[in-house]
Amino acid sequence: MTNDRTALTRSELADLLTEAAQNVGGIPAAEYPTAAARSYLHPVLGPLAAGPRVIIELNDRFECFVATEPRPAGSAGLFALASYASALGWLTESFAELTSSVDEICTRVGIPTEPRAPIVAAPGGTERDDEFDFTFNALELEAVRNAAEAAGLAPDDYVEVLSQSLLAAARITDACMEISSCLLDDADLLSEVSDRPRLDNDPGSLPALVRSLLARMETTE
Repeated sequence: MTNDRTALTRSELADLLTEAAQNVGGIPAAEYPTAAARSYLHPVLGPLAAGPRVIIELNDRFECFVATEPRPAGSAGLFALASYASALGWLTESFAELTSSVDEICTRVGIPTEPRAPIVAAPGGTERDDEFDFTFNALELEAVRNAAEAAGLAPDDYVEVLSQSLLAAARITDACMEISSCLLDDADLLSEVSDRPRLDNDPGSLPALVRSLLARMETTE
């Protein structure tokens, strides 16, 4: 996008949000080569590598957007600006949390721990804490032991850091999917031929991302 003296049309604003949605939505599916010694990080390495590139691209486009002359002033322009800014802020915060989670995993792996009882196959399976419960059959148990050996970890330590990695991956996936979905909703609204959206006192006139963020804030109070 380049500086220009013609205000962006509703269609162009919708295209801007749609492109952002597609870029954000592609983050969870990103792949990154993972060494066997770091296989427990495989769920997060793809998003971790792709996320910053997307954030930089969105930030560059956002800066161009607000620098365009004339600056967004109509209801559609302000609506798109609010949606885009909310997406960029939410995505940046989500990746800060992902980076923190990965740092905790790496720290956990590097800190000596007391030996724990090894994983054993049991009729009822082996369950882990947090949001992931694992049940291993004999073949899966052997795969865990092999992966743990390649990573230089005890099997139970390997399962622990892998579960943390999977949880972090699930969180960033949920965030990216919600951001992408809201951007597409806002793009669809901008594509309508009516005079909407209107930035007035009606909460329904706010961008979907803004409404979602407000709802999240209310649930945490």
